Amino acid sequence: MFCKRVCLAVCFAGLSCGAAWATVFGSVKGIVHDPDHRPVLGANVVLKSASSDYSETLATGPDGAFQAASVPVGAYMVTVTHEGFAPAVQEVVVVSTNSPVLHFQLAIGTTQQVVNVSETAMAVNPEVMTPITVVSRQEIQTTPGANLSNSLNIITDYVPGAWVTHDQLHVRGGHQVTWAIDGVPIPNTNIASNVGPQIDPKDIDYLEAQRGGYSADYGDRTYGVFNVVPRTGFERNNEAELYTTFGTFHQTNEQLNFGSHTEKFAYYASVSGNRSDYGLESPGPEVVHDRVWGLGGMGTLIYNPNANNQFRFVTSVRTDDYQIPSDPSDAETAEVRDVERERDAVATLSWAHTFRPGYLLTVSPFYHYNRANYDGDPNTAPISTTQHRASQYAGAQIAFSAVTSHHNVRVGLYGVGQHDDESVKLIANDGSGLTLAQAKPAAGQIEAIFLEDQYKAFSWLTLTAGLRLTHFAGDISENAASPRLGGAIRIPHLNWVLRGFWGKYYQAPPLSTVSGPLLNFAISQGLGFIPLRGERDQEHQFGLTIPVRGWAIEVNDYHQRAANYFDHNSIGDSNVFFPLTISNARLYGWEFAIRSPRLWHRGEVYVAYAYAHAQASGAISGGLTDFSPPDSGYFLLDHDQRHTLHGGFNFSLPHRITAGGNLYYGSGFTDGESSSHLQEHTTFDLTLGKSFGERFTASVTALNLTNRRFLLDNSETFGGTHYAEPRQIYLELRYRFHY
Repeated sequence: MFCKRVCLAVCFAGLSCGAAWATVFGSVKGIVHDPDHRPVLGANVVLKSASSDYSETLATGPDGAFQAASVPVGAYMVTVTHEGFAPAVQEVVVVSTNSPVLHFQLAIGTTQQVVNVSETAMAVNPEVMTPITVVSRQEIQTTPGANLSNSLNIITDYVPGAWVTHDQLHVRGGHQVTWAIDGVPIPNTNIASNVGPQIDPKDIDYLEAQRGGYSADYGDRTYGVFNVVPRTGFERNNEAELYTTFGTFHQTNEQLNFGSHTEKFAYYASVSGNRSDYGLESPGPEVVHDRVWGLGGMGTLIYNPNANNQFRFVTSVRTDDYQIPSDPSDAETAEVRDVERERDAVATLSWAHTFRPGYLLTVSPFYHYNRANYDGDPNTAPISTTQHRASQYAGAQIAFSAVTSHHNVRVGLYGVGQHDDESVKLIANDGSGLTLAQAKPAAGQIEAIFLEDQYKAFSWLTLTAGLRLTHFAGDISENAASPRLGGAIRIPHLNWVLRGFWGKYYQAPPLSTVSGPLLNFAISQGLGFIPLRGERDQEHQFGLTIPVRGWAIEVNDYHQRAANYFDHNSIGDSNVFFPLTISNARLYGWEFAIRSPRLWHRGEVYVAYAYAHAQASGAISGGLTDFSPPDSGYFLLDHDQRHTLHGGFNFSLPHRITAGGNLYYGSGFTDGESSSHLQEHTTFDLTLGKSFGERFTASVTALNLTNRRFLLDNSETFGGTHYAEPRQIYLELRYRFHY
């Protein structure tokens, strides 16, 4: 949020069309040799999911090679068998638009012998230019608070440089992120006015988080891309689960899910509900008028009619209502009773067709409905504000990829249209008698074409070059060409991977409209409106990944500069936002992450650290402004925090006991419009669980165990300033059964 606030009781309809996203599939290639390094013909290769019954069976050709072209994101075990040789097993983690190459050298032996070729084959992927964090369902279940419906711990605990402040997710100094289901984007241009969750974490099988260094077929929301691989039913055989929680603040969080599969068909469905007396970050230490309640559901269908075709249908619905918290110590706002009501529905259908090994076509139409209604207390002084907005998005993506021994070529088209209906009403309670009301529809569209080639020049060198062309049409029209270049070098023997990236991004602008009585009121206040144009970013980053006995150590240095940096501001202390752009911004820093292998066959530890700067300069270049000259030099954005650290563990202990913990340290966010920061802070979360047989599990979780309350940030959004979450303790019960 722009720290130099313009206090105006005006808001307007906005549009900005979503960014494109690549397919949910990756591919796996491999070569099988005998002890004399000769290719093995006819070896049986089984690719088996680590979390479900999904599998593919392949056979090696005359050159000993095999390839699976349409492999969903996730962890897999690859087993190679052939008469006269001992079976060989490797682990692999598949990420989207990537083609790891596995090497198997079979040993003479019997079928009772098993050769584990690699303990953690994908601790380092020498072909990936993008820093990627993959979080599994098992980690979601054992990370404190991660499986609650409104939780973002799945991201903040594992992804360096990710944090939540003023109730919104920020990554690398920005809050414009892309969510995707099964690789299909969920366009949502109104992130600043939504605080509800996009996906219930209990419905996630894997989360693939990317930060910067995107290939040309990935989205242009430059601060974070989160690809959700939902649960499918391949992990079930007519099985169901019932979750329920009971805790402080009268918290309860329930879900019933069920699923099953046959050889060609799988389904999964869930229905969930949640409520608590603590929802949004409170403006003071006391929690007052802060209730949240919600309902949701998800369904997935997968059909494999034959080996060359797959259909994937996913739908998700959410309804979330929030009371806007008030501060009893503030006489002006103590009795304010504002409410935010949000609705969201997504449906995607993907058809994946393999022409021949390595050649994959994916066609994905999608639809998204999002509504955010903010109803201000009619007695709020000096102005009561009501904003109702409904957005509909419809579009499709077509992507084709061709994987050969040296090339991974991808080309595709993307298009989406959006229609908004928004109404705004202002009631002055200062005695002036002012009342304004306006309804304004808005529409726009975006088309994009992308092309990229990942060229494996040598076994130790991978180069990438791509181009993305984008056209936006709304109240204004813009075109953008976004080149992307990258490279990765694997240092022989050490297997360290050096990577570098340079690229440009374009983010389409909101179609802002301030007209009629609202514009007249703005002019009477000495303000004007400058048309918003798209944000244009340039990023470069360098990284090093070091494997050490199954551990993965990752360091990244990134620099990003933005022209027309998108931000938002609120109307008074309300949850009604209007978009704006700042002339320039620079976001830079470095990140450090550690992920362990499975230690002592019990669990893992992890560390995610970021040193970051989020700064801007220049005047407001788009949106509502008073045209005041800017201060010289750069100033801090309100979500600037120098040091952010998360360290945690997830372990399975004897007697079917599980334990998970996370330690968070933050050096403090920007203190208002000053150049200083608020106090540093530390919190600790802990969860302990125990399974009783195969069906029943109970766990106890404490968030902010020491109950440290402190001012997290003082930006005036969502009811005022924001204090850190209070201690929350809850009991979770999980029961599994067959039907």
